[in-house]
Amino acid sequence: MPRLSDTMEEGTVATWLKQEGDDVSEGDILAEIETDKATMEFESFYSGTLLKIGIPEGGTAPVDQLLAIIGPKGTDISGITENYKGGGETAVTSTPVKEIPKQEAPKQETKTEPTPVVQTTISSTNNGRIFASPLAKKLAADKGINLESVQGSGENGRIVKKDIENYSPGVTSAAASYTPVGEEAFEEVKNSQMRKTIAKRLGESKFTAPHYYLTVELDMDHAIAARIAINSDPNVKISFNDMIVKACAMGLRKHPRVNTQWTNDVTRIAKHIHIGVAVAVEDGLLVPVLKFADQMTFSQIGANVKDLAGKARNKKLTPQEMEGSTFTVSNLGMFGIKEFTSIINQPNSAILSVGAIMQKPVVKNGQIAVGNTMTVTLACDHRTVDGATGAAFLQTLRTYIENPVTIFV
Repeated sequence: MPRLSDTMEEGTVATWLKQEGDDVSEGDILAEIETDKATMEFESFYSGTLLKIGIPEGGTAPVDQLLAIIGPKGTDISGITENYKGGGETAVTSTPVKEIPKQEAPKQETKTEPTPVVQTTISSTNNGRIFASPLAKKLAADKGINLESVQGSGENGRIVKKDIENYSPGVTSAAASYTPVGEEAFEEVKNSQMRKTIAKRLGESKFTAPHYYLTVELDMDHAIAARIAINSDPNVKISFNDMIVKACAMGLRKHPRVNTQWTNDVTRIAKHIHIGVAVAVEDGLLVPVLKFADQMTFSQIGANVKDLAGKARNKKLTPQEMEGSTFTVSNLGMFGIKEFTSIINQPNSAILSVGAIMQKPVVKNGQIAVGNTMTVTLACDHRTVDGATGAAFLQTLRTYIENPVTIFV
């Protein structure tokens, strides 16, 4: 079994193109062998008769296992196969095996039978000799290709048929002129307890909760106008995230099935609305919780988010301030992210991913105009939130965001 790639440890014979008893010429394709990277044609290095197939079609064997024996017709190969299996002198070695020429019988009465050749994969030696299969040499001569400029893909760089067929002078010369320089290196940073906890909880969420995702694009023109009007008061400063949190809280009041938790025995529908707000910190991600967010005003939401985010970044958050969320909002719009999906923050049943506000051409009243849009994606746990339920929640959210005045109705 030839080593047809650097990483190949075993091969599978996909097809034998020659059968036992067939005549074989040097350069004939013996078989197609499937490696860890591709299925490749394997050419015979010798001429003679295919005396034995060592690996049947579909068979898999490690590199250097007996693949085939080629020799003069009628040769007794029983001793060769026995010695090969037992590690005798006829086993495949790392030096080229040359076909022994026929010699005149010695004058003694004993008769010496010709020694068959075990098929090997040696393809190159020293002294600057170019190794190529006879078929590759013929194709190269027909196409006027200099074999010195061809990179062989066979064993030990042996040039085979496909190397000639795929030869491209420009590509080969460019590749040959490049010498990689550099040093591979890694820096190991010990995982903090926070990162370990994040990895554990998100892994549990992703692989236990059947996530699905619903995405809508919101018209933000009215929201922008409303924010400008509210912030015109010098004592008030709200963000679009504050508006999103308030709209989600109001929407959860209308769609309580989104405000749920799954257990094996029951589905818990929360009567209260505690919204977690994802905050990026140096070591990872924290989710402080706004308790009873549906009862807060825009200003109260903004002030509490600012206070909790500051505590999170200064590592001053208490466990109580990170517990009890029933829904989560994750906003990457400030980083210019247009759209993304989040992993549900267990034991919640849903999380809203908020993208950036983007200017783009939109159709309004049958006319193309410049509009401001924002893409939000709701990730839901299908065990508790059906698709229609999640879609209805997003429709309510759209109403609140595209017409902020409805929040106060």
